[in-house]
Amino acid sequence: MRVAGSRWKIEEGLEEAKGEVGLDQYEVRGFRAWYRFVTLALLAHAILVTVRAQAQEKKAEQIEPLSR
Repeated sequence: MRVAGSRWKIEEGLEEAKGEVGLDQYEVRGFRAWYRFVTLALLAHAILVTVRAQAQEKKAEQIEPLSR
C-alpha cells in the first residue's frame, strides 16, 4: 500500500513538471542530451516546489497571529 501511494506522488510530480518546466518539450537526438535536459528540468521543478512550500509556510505564519 505504501509503495502504491508513493508511486502516485511520483506521477503527480512528473505531471506538474510537464506543465511548469516543460519536461515534455524536449527535442533531442541522443541519450546524453535527453539525460541532461531531464536532469535540468527536474532540478528546476524541485526548486520551484521548494520555493512554493516556503512561500505557503510564510503565508501561514503571517495569518496565524491574526487569528489569535
